[in-house]
Amino acid sequence: MHDALTGLLARRTVAEHETWRSLWDRLGDGTLPREQAVALLASLTTRLPDPATLAALHGTLMERRPARPGPAWPATVNVVGTGGGPATFNVSTAAAFVAAAAGVRVVKSGSRAYTSSLGSVDLLERLGVRLTSSYEQTEEHLERDGIAFTGPFVYPVELARLARLIAPVSMKPFGRFLNALGPLLADLPVTAQVTGVSHTMPLDDLRRLAATITGRTVWLTGNDRGADELLGFARNTVHIARGEDQVLEPGALIPADGGFEALAPAPKDAATDHFLAVLAGRAHPAATGTVRLNAAALALAAGHHTTWRDALDATDDAVTSGAAVALVERLRSRRTAATAGAVRHG
Repeated sequence: MHDALTGLLARRTVAEHETWRSLWDRLGDGTLPREQAVALLASLTTRLPDPATLAALHGTLMERRPARPGPAWPATVNVVGTGGGPATFNVSTAAAFVAAAAGVRVVKSGSRAYTSSLGSVDLLERLGVRLTSSYEQTEEHLERDGIAFTGPFVYPVELARLARLIAPVSMKPFGRFLNALGPLLADLPVTAQVTGVSHTMPLDDLRRLAATITGRTVWLTGNDRGADELLGFARNTVHIARGEDQVLEPGALIPADGGFEALAPAPKDAATDHFLAVLAGRAHPAATGTVRLNAAALALAAGHHTTWRDALDATDDAVTSGAAVALVERLRSRRTAATAGAVRHG
């Protein structure tokens, strides 16, 4: 049995980088047995690693990433949450559209649903919005539309290798671990990242890990209602690097009306209509208000605005002017045109 797995099963700290490098090497050369890969994921999910183990695991995965082409993308923010916590609709995806419609350069990374009914990738697929498949394509979408939704290329290839190795067992049972670490594994040359952390995730451990990340500012947000989004009716805390915290009291920025019933996910067959209704301001006011609050956080993190009030005013304009919905429709039409072109040339 590999030393990394032996240590995890014994609940010992596995902080030696060479141990993890050896594990990834064996995964890469095909000598890691399938049952050990399943046991590894099961162990990581059953008991999330301690901070030192998490740092070594994260660090050895990131050091294997190929060099990114080109310079960092200026004034650009990535938004991705951990999932878990109370069930809500796809708030962070909606916030990405609203922020971009307000002029913020936004990248949205995410995944299919591990713990929720509809992950961001599932929703985008239903909307007909394309994911990018390379850094060059992501930058092209950013320059053209001010927003890009990234595909799995931003994550370490080792995750895909683990998924292939354990098949037909799916990765879904291991969602808690993947959701906790996934947002900090997305390798994007942005200037800022906003990640909501639900009450099911180890916030303090993720804060320590986020503090080790260089090249971008990471905001971790949480609240006393356990959701991985900022909420108007909750006491929210924005954890910024170097121990800077900002507390947002209920009702301080948007009305504290509504509750989780206003943010509940729609049935899958109604998810896109509900999503567009939220962006148009035709859903429950608390739903659109929550999206605007989270979009304002993106504007501040990216440096597009310097005050919550200015950022919220801009997100209000993006909703009431129809710019947010128009952005969705523009991206949907691009995919339709691309599909039609492929058929003509097929």
